[in-house]
Amino acid sequence: MKLLMAYCLLMCFSAAIAQDLPSISPVQALIDRASPGDTVYVVRGVYEGDLEVSKTLALVGVGRPVLRGSGEGSCLTIMAPGCLVRGFVIERSGIDVMREDAGILVRSDFNRIEQNEMRDILFGIYLLESDANFVIGNTILGRGHLDYGQRGSGIHIWNSNDNVFEGNVVSDARDGFYIQYARRTRISGNAVYNTRYGLHYMYADSNSFSSNRFTSNVAGAAIMYSRDITFRHNVFAHNRGFASYGILFQDCRGIVADSNVIADNVVGMFFEASSGNLFRHNVIAQNDLALQMFQNSNGNVLTENNFLDNLNPLAIVGKRTESEWSLDGRGNYWSNYGGYDLDADGIGDVPMKIQNVFDYLEGRTPNLRVYLYSPASQALAAASLAFPIIDVNKETDEYPLMRPVNLGAIPSVVMAQGSSKVTGAREIFLGIIAGAGVAGTLLFRKNRKNKNSYRTLSISPTHAAIGNRSYGK
Repeated sequence: MKLLMAYCLLMCFSAAIAQDLPSISPVQALIDRASPGDTVYVVRGVYEGDLEVSKTLALVGVGRPVLRGSGEGSCLTIMAPGCLVRGFVIERSGIDVMREDAGILVRSDFNRIEQNEMRDILFGIYLLESDANFVIGNTILGRGHLDYGQRGSGIHIWNSNDNVFEGNVVSDARDGFYIQYARRTRISGNAVYNTRYGLHYMYADSNSFSSNRFTSNVAGAAIMYSRDITFRHNVFAHNRGFASYGILFQDCRGIVADSNVIADNVVGMFFEASSGNLFRHNVIAQNDLALQMFQNSNGNVLTENNFLDNLNPLAIVGKRTESEWSLDGRGNYWSNYGGYDLDADGIGDVPMKIQNVFDYLEGRTPNLRVYLYSPASQALAAASLAFPIIDVNKETDEYPLMRPVNLGAIPSVVMAQGSSKVTGAREIFLGIIAGAGVAGTLLFRKNRKNKNSYRTLSISPTHAAIGNRSYGK
């Protein structure tokens, strides 16, 4: 009876409510009349005014109704625990970064926010000291016409623990995900593009993320001042521009990176003051520079990774990194390795010197960069392997692998513009190794010359109906 009453009130009396109380949204009036535990259904239409939920409710949109904020503050603020918000288009938040103006501002625990669309908002979904929430299947479009500094993050987590984010799509925000002072956050199956940092950790320990795609950002991810983060089966691709990285590590410890794809970035991975981290079973392919490391990043271990067709494998700021390029007698696969394996044990008999003479010369004579993609630069790199006259650095993989590591199922990366065929990371990986890299090289090389030839592949998350589940503690 309560559900039917809420539904009928909104259909029949919303105009009267708005006339009697012009400053209150008809949806807010229904929320105020409802009892804790009720479900309020909002039918198709456009509803003006900011909303606040201060009791445990399920707020469900029927036919994608639009909740249009006042343009001052957050469109919807959830103060009570155990609420559900599903099926809305939410738009027109305020513009005040310090006030955390958002599409949805969450200030309570045990909520579920799913299958909503947010647009023309500063922050998309902002969790402020809120624990154990589920944010699933939402689409967030930020204010892409603004400079990065004037935008909010798509999903912003501050001092909030044990939250789960699955199947969301974020674009045109400052950062796709911004996580600060948050522990045990799980981020999986999301897609982020056209942001500054697709994923940004700050002072956030003991977190994990998996099976996400971070494409066409300034940096795919920036992991900063954080410890014990594990990430698997993610894609960091096409992050290009000034000072662009697939992944940036700043003062990190205890990172475990397993079975990720880092492809077609200016710099694949950047390390500064980051030590004691483990990288294994990753594909680092077709980046201008695969790895850039400061000398103060030491004690990192890289084993059984596939380094495929990068223009330059390594640049060190300083003399050396003292990182380990193998573990238990297993190094990495390097597509430009020219050694041999006489005993057929799968390990090269000649150590792999991880360097590129052209990069060394370019550092001394910057004008040489105009020849970066030329046959001459590639010939010089090849010649340096056969005749190592210039000692660029001391980094050596003592146990280079003769065959690429089989990584099994790895996530998809891009779709060719105008094509219906999805190209998976595994397909690209196999294509690169087939035919000495000729077949697989074409996809990313073309992208370097014509950035608009490809578009980001967005996910279309599907989730089971929730039914009559409880949303309380």
